[in-house]
Amino acid sequence: MAESVPEPAAPVAPEPVAPAVAPHARKGDWRGRRPFWGGLLLTIGGGEVLFVMKMPLPLVLHIGMEGLAGLLVPALMLVCGLLILFNPAQRLFYSVIGVLASLGTWVTSNFGGFLLGMLLGVVGACLTFGWVPDQPLRRGRRRREDRRARRREAKAAAGV
Repeated sequence: MAESVPEPAAPVAPEPVAPAVAPHARKGDWRGRRPFWGGLLLTIGGGEVLFVMKMPLPLVLHIGMEGLAGLLVPALMLVCGLLILFNPAQRLFYSVIGVLASLGTWVTSNFGGFLLGMLLGVVGACLTFGWVPDQPLRRGRRRREDRRARRREAKAAAGV
């Protein structure tokens, strides 16, 4: 009868331990994985247009299409900005809708929130459209990151 030879057990690698990361580093990582500034500007632009629509009557220059369109277009800007922040995979679609809604506020809402909200929305949507994920760090940013890492290592070595 043939003897069965037990197979050697595969070495078990220890589970990787997540490095202790400061809370601000995690937040920066969250911002780095999405078009943060574009989504923020689009959201602020939509909020500004909504806010300007509720101003007292003497400050209103152009009433526009009051009612549903005047509220819907800036609300769409606001929602597109938030969706860009929390669902960056669909950023191109949201940025196109965001720039169209921003330009639509010129007609529907006090000249685009006295032009400021419209410009914030257009710039934010354009920043989002041009954002590219997973691109290598530029030289200056890479140098700053290296310096910060060396400082952290020096502090850790010094026991501070």
